[in-house]
Amino acid sequence: MGRGDARPVTAGAARAGRDPERGRGADDAATPWPRGISRQATMRISDVLRALGQEFANVSHSKLRFLEEQGLIEPVRTPSGYRQYSQADVERLRFVLTEQRDSYMPLKAIKERLAAMDADPDSAEHPAPRLATTGAPARRRWTARSVAEAAGVTEEFVDDLARAGLLPATGGTFGSAAVDVARIAGALSQYGIEPRHLRSFRTAADRQVTLVDQVVAPLRSQQASAARGRAASMAGEMGELFTRLHAAWIRQGIDDLA
Repeated sequence: MGRGDARPVTAGAARAGRDPERGRGADDAATPWPRGISRQATMRISDVLRALGQEFANVSHSKLRFLEEQGLIEPVRTPSGYRQYSQADVERLRFVLTEQRDSYMPLKAIKERLAAMDADPDSAEHPAPRLATTGAPARRRWTARSVAEAAGVTEEFVDDLARAGLLPATGGTFGSAAVDVARIAGALSQYGIEPRHLRSFRTAADRQVTLVDQVVAPLRSQQASAARGRAASMAGEMGELFTRLHAAWIRQGIDDLA
């Protein structure tokens, strides 16, 4: 357990009667969403990152702490000050990260929705929680063969993507985005679009990432975990906005062709 996990137990947490064995205050009037999931706080930050890292590649220590400071998650503290999470906490984090990624919801709106879910945790309209697990690796590295198998393309096609600079490799392996890139590029190849035709798309994406980096760099350089967490959140939100803007322009151009 790293030193970065340790902070003094807050007075608020002590007043709430929270302890790692129970995971929630003894005076809680109702169990918040999700019900039916363990609330025993036995998971460290590293365990949470392993549970969520496969699905959310950008989740980090600072991101978790930022969401905590925004009131979206409330881990308990051990007597020595370490944060500990329950499986229910992980499900709430999964919900927050999914809404940010898939629905582009700002944190304020996500917090309001969580409050509504807590008020009526048994509503059929709420998403069904998935059991949190700590067994999966946080970052999977992919070989050309495994990318090809998962994306339904040939290994030679994956090599072509890598040579075109569309699949950056580290030590001969690829990151988690490689499968999506290979799958989409494979679908485009059915229309005669070759990897070399996609270089300009990659170049444009790199420029957008550089622009995002310029915006968040002042926050990311700060030592406070809240600032770094805010930088990660801003970067993700800006990335999604760039994606939506690009999609809108493509749709407009396609409509003009009709």
